[in-house]
Amino acid sequence: MVCWGVKALKRTNLTPERKKKLRELMQRLKINLKDLTLLEEALTHPSYCAEHPNLALPSNQRLEFLGDSVLNLIVAQHLYARYTDLPEGELTRIRAAAVSERVLSQVASKIGLGDFLLLGKGEERAGGRERPSILADALEAVIGAIFVERGLRATAKAILPLLSEHIELIHSKHIVLDYKGRLQELTQRHFRSMPTYSVVSEHGPNHMKTFVVTVCVGRKRIATGMGKSKKEAEQAAARLALEKLTKRLGK
Repeated sequence: MVCWGVKALKRTNLTPERKKKLRELMQRLKINLKDLTLLEEALTHPSYCAEHPNLALPSNQRLEFLGDSVLNLIVAQHLYARYTDLPEGELTRIRAAAVSERVLSQVASKIGLGDFLLLGKGEERAGGRERPSILADALEAVIGAIFVERGLRATAKAILPLLSEHIELIHSKHIVLDYKGRLQELTQRHFRSMPTYSVVSEHGPNHMKTFVVTVCVGRKRIATGMGKSKKEAEQAAARLALEKLTKRLGK
């Protein structure tokens, strides 16, 4: 079974209906890509690969990896230029919230990204088209696809308008959506230590896994969280750790 993007395995047999669907997504993103197979790869969830092993399809995981880094750079560059009076710590807080799973899934939902995904039947039945982790990962993969063909400037032009409202809200109302970022700030300030996360278990089929993650400060385990992705489980663990440490420090 092949579930990683490899150039040699890119699809060339997209149906006219699927091409029309992909062009509709590009209209929503206000971007034009010549390589539709790259965009198709960005929309292919691993569960679809798992159910079609004979097709040797690449999933969106490699593009997601790339898109995550590209997105962080785009948002960091935007914040640096937009908020010239903010210190590094505040810029980090806003960026962490702006690229969080919660915000990315909301953006993905707004453009109807779930309608374009290729999912396995099991993930489809489980509501995968609305699952925040899947939507956020797919949006990062789409960002990766745009970057590969069009470069950084065009990617920023397509993505920043989708995030600008969220960024302004995070800045003006000091909304903190990233528990990991908040926990890191707290532990550095009070314990001079960085929190570390470890996956202690994962269970379920590939398209419906549940991850269990612990967070430690120094050598002490503080909390354990669960989620449908490693990111989601880490955020859950960080949230519980924040609650515990905040109460402890307040006494």
